[in-house]
Order: sequence, then C-alpha cells, then structure tokens
Amino acid sequence: MSIRLSLLALLVCSLAPLFPSGAVAADRFALVIGNAKYPDADAPLKEPINDARSIADELKRDGFTVETGENLSGDGMRKAFERLYSHIKPGSVALVFFSGYGIQSNRQSFMIPVDAQIWTEADVRRDGLSLETALGEINNRGAGVKIALIDASRRNPYERRFRSFSAGLAPVIAPNGSLVMYSAALSSVMSDNGGDHSLFVQELLKEIRVPDLMAEETLNRTRVGVTRASRSEQVPWISSSLAEDFSFIPGASGARPANPPPQQQATAETPLPPAPRVDPPAPAKTDVAKTETPKAEPPKVETPLPQKTDTPAALPPPEKPAVAVLPSNEPPASPPPPSLADDPTIKDLTAKLQDNPDDAGALYRRGQVYASKGAYDLAIKDFGNTIRLNPRDVEAYNNRCWVRAVTGDLQPALRDCNEALRLRPNFVDALDSRGLVNLKSGLNKNAVADFDAALRINPRLTSSLYGRGLARQRSGAASEGEVDINNAKAMDPNIVKEFASYGIR
Repeated sequence: MSIRLSLLALLVCSLAPLFPSGAVAADRFALVIGNAKYPDADAPLKEPINDARSIADELKRDGFTVETGENLSGDGMRKAFERLYSHIKPGSVALVFFSGYGIQSNRQSFMIPVDAQIWTEADVRRDGLSLETALGEINNRGAGVKIALIDASRRNPYERRFRSFSAGLAPVIAPNGSLVMYSAALSSVMSDNGGDHSLFVQELLKEIRVPDLMAEETLNRTRVGVTRASRSEQVPWISSSLAEDFSFIPGASGARPANPPPQQQATAETPLPPAPRVDPPAPAKTDVAKTETPKAEPPKVETPLPQKTDTPAALPPPEKPAVAVLPSNEPPASPPPPSLADDPTIKDLTAKLQDNPDDAGALYRRGQVYASKGAYDLAIKDFGNTIRLNPRDVEAYNNRCWVRAVTGDLQPALRDCNEALRLRPNFVDALDSRGLVNLKSGLNKNAVADFDAALRINPRLTSSLYGRGLARQRSGAASEGEVDINNAKAMDPNIVKEFASYGIR
C-alpha cells in the first residue's frame, strides 16, 4: 500500500558527485534548519536545535557554505530558501537539512515553520514549504547533486484537527540527481528520545565522518545503524537517483579542507554572501528514479498462504473487469481530465513519455501520482505498462494490487500481490496490500495472517493494525479486534475515514 503511505519531511538538497581536482568548497551549499518552538505543541522539541547546529558544524568542516536557521517563521524559511537558490550555479551541490514538524497533505510532504496557523489541510499548503517544490527549484537552478535529509517524522500537534491520511511522511517525487533520506519509514512517526540529539543525527554524524565513503553508502550505513540501535522500531527511508559518485569528505585521501573560508560560517542572521544568478542549462531528460523501500533487516516471516480460508477458497467475482495492460502498439489513452492534465508533475512526466514512451521510471511515477489523486484507471494503466517493460518490477505489482483492491477488482489484485511477494518475500507493503484484498474478499483468517506478518516487520504500520482489528472482529475475536482498532485510532485518529474511502466500514 506504499502509494497511500504518507511522507513529509526534512529535506537536504544536494550532494554532488566527487569533485574534480579543480572544484572548490564554494560549489557546495547547504541550508540547515532546526525548528523546535511550535506554539501548538505542548512543549518545545528537545532535539532539533542541537541537531541543526551539529550538522551545520560538520558540513562546514566538509567544505560546505552553510546557512543555519533556528525556529524560523514562514517568512524566514522562504527567505532562507531564496538565498540558497540564488547561490546555486550549474553543477553545484545543494543540501537541505530540516528538523522539526512535517505534515503530508495531498501525498506531498511539507516542512512546517514555527508560526504556522493550521486548522485545515488547506492551511498546510498555505503555510508549509513543500519538499518537492524546494527540490524542483534547486534542480531548476542547475544543481548537479541535490540532497534532502529530513528528520520530521514526528506526530505533529495539528493532526487532531484535520488529519485524513496516515501519519508520517509521503514518498517524494524528486528530480534526477537527488538523494533523499527520511529519519523514519514512510507513514511512520517517532517521538524525541529525550537526549541531546536524535538517534538519526547521532548515526548520520558517525557515518559522514568516515573518509572516502560515497554518499549513498553513508546514508545506507546510517539507516542500518538507526535500525539496529532502535531494534527495528525506527527504519529510515532512502530514495536515490544519483548518477555520479559523491563524498561528503572530498578528495581521494578523504582529507578535509584545512581552513574553511569565512563565508562558510553564515547563519540566518548573517546570510550567505550575494552571488550572481547564473541561468543553468536545460536539465537533461533522464529517467525519474523509482522510490526504494528501505532494505532493513527484518525478522524472517513465513509468508502466509491464501489457501487456508474461513470461507470457500474461490474469491468472489470481481466487482469490475480487470484493466488490460496496453500492448506497445496500442494507441494512446484519452487525455486525463483537465485538473490532472494541469498538474505540474503529471505534465513533466507526460512530456518525458512523449519523448520516450518506454521510460519505465516516468510511467511508474506518473502511476503513483494518478493513484494518489484517485485517477485509478489511469494509474492501473501506467503500472501495467511499467510491468510490460519490466516484468520483475515488484513495486509496480504491489501498487497495482493496492489500486485494484481499492476499486474492488479483487481477483487480479490478489494475483498482483502474490507476484510481488514471490519476487520479494516478506515485502511489508505487499503483505499489507494483500491483507486489504483478503479483508474486502471476506477471507478474514487470511487477512489476519497477512496483517500479522506485516506487523512483525513494522509494528507501527497503522493500516495493518486497523485492518487486523476489523478482520479479527469479523472472525469472532471481538475483544482482540477492538484492542487493535483502538490502538490504530490512537496512532492515527482518521484511520477509520481512510478505510471507509476503500469501501470498508
């Protein structure tokens, strides 16, 4: 069910390939923000300020020109990002670190300033700063490497007012040449640990300081460290489309610059020195990278088989016919409705597909966007064509399974989920999706088995907890089901509304 997983976040825009011998520290720019004092929260967050200061100090030692902001208002955050944008030149490395509250809305993640007035989801889009928008602008200015480090997977103080989606952050559709990391899995939340630094930043600082380590490996080792230290309760999420190597500590020997130039010490009060705007070359047309589910090391779980059921083995007839996968010579589908056609992300992906109809990455991403906006037929078609181009695309199988389950096309949905689990056993998203299929099919014991397996891998997966509660109640285990449902509602008060949108009440 990874499509609906919600994502917001702290973003770090740009970590570039290893610098050639003539590169200088001025080619690396970073914006580091720590927001802790939110009036709507019961108390200030303990970790973001210390985390931001430590990350800023480390990046300065690594040759970045850094601006640091603490407890920034909306106007302060927007001005800080504008200053970052203005200094980016073609080929620069741009990095954004954000620690504070993040909220997902409309399947996008927003960084929240301390003065945000949020009572409805529309207020999130008005007062928050979109991670995708920031990455897109950094890309438009010509940055070669874009890195987002997001430590915002906290249960925010506003959600009791309006939340209608799962907790946590949503997957980001980032431009090519991006490396994005969230401190927790998609749609997962955590609490401050009460220490001086978050577990995520503690592990990140350890790995950044290792010489000659490529950025992707730095973040992968961070993910493993956080997962082990938290006993798998916190599993960071990574997405990468870097085309070249990049190291935080530049140079083959891993040596840091001996004396960082004075302009690297900029803060929110002493902004980055003015730099001329340089129009970047048109970005190359390359594939949009697919989101990778973090490869944690979960306990091995026996994948439950759907043969043992509490109702006849055959699934009920599908509620609507399956959507066929388009053969390569089939004429293009009708254009999407105007509201979708005007969506900037869909327009960009559609343009890529006009240039290259077999761009599997663009097809998959567009399918994700269509699904997040409820254009299910279009999503199924794009996922189908992604599978046509790559029959082993486990994410596309899982996402098509979920969309078909939501629309009631249950038998094809079950086939898709089974294929995803054949390709990737114990794939938590596919177990969650198959649980939804079995729940809607009335196969309650199978649904409990699937949700059980998913929760053993990710105990914070609210959708599996709520789904298991419903399946237990329908199997006659009323008290156990009520416990699951109440726990899920405590984690996400609007989980009932979410399942109602799938046709489950």
